[in-house]
Amino acid sequence: MKLWFNLLCRDIESQMRFYAALLGWPEAVHSRSPIYRALQHEGVQFGFNAPPAYALLGLDERAPGTGAETVPPVTAYATFMLDTPSAVDAASAQAAALGGRVLKAPYATYYGQWQAVLADPEQHVFRVSSHTLPPGA
Repeated sequence: MKLWFNLLCRDIESQMRFYAALLGWPEAVHSRSPIYRALQHEGVQFGFNAPPAYALLGLDERAPGTGAETVPPVTAYATFMLDTPSAVDAASAQAAALGGRVLKAPYATYYGQWQAVLADPEQHVFRVSSHTLPPGA
């Protein structure tokens, strides 16, 4: 099975650069279009749709600016499973350095993962996590 996860974004180029720098994933060049960019890695395509995609998908009424919100509501998020707890720590620091935000610093979950909750420059929420805890956590 393959997974494609898409974000509707104001600036698809900068969003793609943010996640490419954060995750080290290459662009899915074959998927590039005037309103779409994507990264790919091991059966996953992480896509970024430009505002015209709202009309294309019949979502005009759900586009930002049509309601009272100034930050898009959280209706979906991606979790990127990283190899080690130190990779989670590094991604958290890098997200902030790249213009994102750390919403919840790395912590031990009740289900035994080391995880951080982050936001990209357009305030889409995502998590980075590892299946193991750091020593002493």
